[in-house]
Parts: sequence; structure tokens; C-alpha cells
Amino acid sequence: MTKTIEQRLKDIGLEIPKAPAPAANYVPYTIANGLVHISGQVPFADGELKYIGTVGDDLTLEDGYQAARLCGINIISQILSACDGDLERVKRIVKLGGFVNAAADFKDHPKVINGASDLMAEVFGDKGKHARFAVGAVSLPLGVAVEVDGIVDIA
Repeated sequence: MTKTIEQRLKDIGLEIPKAPAPAANYVPYTIANGLVHISGQVPFADGELKYIGTVGDDLTLEDGYQAARLCGINIISQILSACDGDLERVKRIVKLGGFVNAAADFKDHPKVINGASDLMAEVFGDKGKHARFAVGAVSLPLGVAVEVDGIVDIA
């Protein structure tokens, strides 16, 4: 028997928080033709930004991975909101885009964004396999280490 997404979340001990509000003049997601386009999510938890800094400088690769995972949790919270609380409506995680605030000589951007990608596979199984990009940037909004956006196909 295939596990439900709720069962998968319980298995990994993950409780999805309420979707964070946008920080500027935009909406957290839009839905067009069954695709949810999720605005970039940053590592925000418990009312504050986490993982401020530059991966490969004052933050480690593992810090970056955890920052991307936290961005993934916030993506799931936006999906939950877009699906009116029913993650079973997710047909597929279509694409993730990952930006890493990285030192000039840092080359492991994909390993950082794996934090979000691995989470999607854990939570959504085969439906969590997606296309993606992972790039470096000299800075990101509010000084965060990682920002991830996504496109999700829903019923």
C-alpha cells in the first residue's frame, strides 16, 4: 500500500508550518492551468530568518543544505495553502529553482539545493522528482544563504 503524504510527513517527523506571508509587493503563489507557481522561499522559521551568510565563507555546505531544506519546508507550506490543506492534490513537483549566496570559489551549488530536492522526494515520493536549477549569487535578499522557488502540478 502506498503511503499518504501525511504518513510520510509523520514518518520523517515533519510538521508543516503555516505559510509565511510575502515580504514585499507580491503574492506567495499563483495558480494557472493547474500549475502552482511558488515565489522564492527563504530559510524562515519560528518567526525569524535562519542561515544568514555566504556558503563557502561563513557557512558550511551542510549549513547551505539545511537552509535549502528549510526553504523546501516553506515551499510545502505554500503548496498546502494552494491546495486548501490537501497535499494529496499534488500530482507532481515539476521544477525547483535554487539560488545560493556563495563564495566566489564555491562550486557545490547542486549539493546545497539537494536539501530542498531530497525533501521533495522524501515527502512526495516519485511525485517529488523534478527538474531544477542551482546557481550561485553574490548576494540574496535579506542576506540569506539560499532561496528556492517552485512549480507544482495539482489536481
